[in-house]
Amino acid sequence: MEMFPQEHSGKLVIPITSRPPDTLRAMPTWPPLPRFFLWLLPLSFALQVAAIGLLHQYRVRPGNDNFEFGWEMGRVAQSIAQGHGFSSPYEGHTGPTAWEPPLYPYLMARVFKLFGIYTHGSAWVLLSINSLFATLTCIPIYRIAQRTFGERVAAWSAYAWGLNPYIWYWSIHWIWDTTFTPLVLAWIFLLALELARVSPDALVRGRRDADTSAWILFGALYAIGALANPTTLAFLPFCGLWIWRQRFRQALPSLSGVALSSLVFFAVLSPWVVRNYEVFHRFVFLRDDFGLQLRLGNGPYADGMLMAYLQPNLNKLELERFQDLGELAYAESCKRQAFDWIHAHPERFAVISLKRFFYYWNGVPRETSSVAPVDFRTSAFLATSVLAIWGAIRAVRQKRSGAWLFAGLMIFYPAIYYFVYPHARYRHPIEPELTILIVFLLSEVRLRTTFPESRTRTAEQIYPV
Repeated sequence: MEMFPQEHSGKLVIPITSRPPDTLRAMPTWPPLPRFFLWLLPLSFALQVAAIGLLHQYRVRPGNDNFEFGWEMGRVAQSIAQGHGFSSPYEGHTGPTAWEPPLYPYLMARVFKLFGIYTHGSAWVLLSINSLFATLTCIPIYRIAQRTFGERVAAWSAYAWGLNPYIWYWSIHWIWDTTFTPLVLAWIFLLALELARVSPDALVRGRRDADTSAWILFGALYAIGALANPTTLAFLPFCGLWIWRQRFRQALPSLSGVALSSLVFFAVLSPWVVRNYEVFHRFVFLRDDFGLQLRLGNGPYADGMLMAYLQPNLNKLELERFQDLGELAYAESCKRQAFDWIHAHPERFAVISLKRFFYYWNGVPRETSSVAPVDFRTSAFLATSVLAIWGAIRAVRQKRSGAWLFAGLMIFYPAIYYFVYPHARYRHPIEPELTILIVFLLSEVRLRTTFPESRTRTAEQIYPV
């Protein structure tokens, strides 16, 4: 094989070598994105930023001393920007905190320092950043769908995400990690597919190097996701086992990769864990508010929804308890109250847990003066849940690549909310995968309608790409 450009009939010919440079082989590689991303990404971002202005979403309600500007994360960001460090999630200076994970509050604090604390400018910037995260999620969505369901489903999934006003609601309305977590979790999902993929050259050096890079990225991204939203860890055990099983079936080694990924994962988390130990003088993994979250969903008046009136920002007695006991003791007291109630009322706990399961996928009921037996305001939310679940079942029955990874995400990620309390926002981190499954299902319906004889054939067999 020639290694240098040669002259042939006056034209420069650059031969393709059989061995690419080591720097290129060391990273997971994907084919180039299609050209429609050149207009989809700018259009999606521009529409979201325009909506921020047209709907005045930057005008966060100033009541309760601007608490709705980022809620507890906003309070912590204010403390950081004022030089008090990562502290005080509620009113007053209550000392160091681990009430929220660190990533988004530090981002907010940086914006506060540059554009002012609780200002319209800061709101504009933070909501625009959220919109950017939502826009960039189109890329892993396309890659995931391309890998699992083919080019046609991939393209329509990217459109369905990037041009969907429901998706924009979370980016332009919530100053929280609401759009960052779906982006990171989608990349984690894609890396899992990359690590598990069937490859005939899986044992050559280039593939081993790519595997090493993918393992490193997997560990780093999962740690970043956990530092933004620890709930992402609920999917980690299943995801890791799924990767191992897929590789085992191909006789590919996994032990060294798992060890390397774990090392990177804990290395990224360790500064925050060490910080927590230094300020609290005890082990606190990522955050310490689980006791309150459990109590907000379980108690004498629990009915499957958030009992918001028990939150310290809305209840002065609870705020005084938080300030008097201190963060860790208050969280422990809340956890003890919740568990005492659960132990005393196991049947009631089981019933409301089933209701929480329903509310997670149906949408949480809202107050209304209507006497109708059904609240149709959540019907669209329920419909998308049903379509996604149906799509997952169909993918599993067809033995699609990655089908069980989709199913595992839908089973394990939301599980904690069935025992605490649900919220529509809590479904959004897995919305990219749900979108793909809905598009896949609709593509199958169209296929069966257009080609009735194709019941045993897939969309990619009918529409080759």
